[in-house]
Amino acid sequence: QLQVVESGGDLVQPGGSLTLSCLGVGFTLDYYVIGWFRQAPGKEREGVLCSSKGDRDTYYADSVKGRFTISRDNAANAVYLQMNNLKPEDTGVYYCGADYRATVQAMCSPGWRPFGSWGQGTQVTVSS
Repeated sequence: QLQVVESGGDLVQPGGSLTLSCLGVGFTLDYYVIGWFRQAPGKEREGVLCSSKGDRDTYYADSVKGRFTISRDNAANAVYLQMNNLKPEDTGVYYCGADYRATVQAMCSPGWRPFGSWGQGTQVTVSS
């Protein structure tokens, strides 16, 4: 099981920014394709950004293009989701996931599931 711990969620106003963190527990995140997912109230979980090893290839959901980016801190075994110009529709619980072999498109597709279980996620609320 690839255990991850998400953090950094908060209440922010529309137009604001927020950075989420994903820490790998017991494995090295840099060796994996990383995906960020969100689940809005009453909706299915969706992939918003998935990035290949070394971030050579990144998939962005249309709704976050130009606003969300990913970065890695290998020394900290962490991956970050930088979210700018947040909108109320960005509200939801955000999860990260890791996959050794998936393409970024496959990982961000509706059918992807983590090996094991999802983390606890972190709540992002965008509201004035």
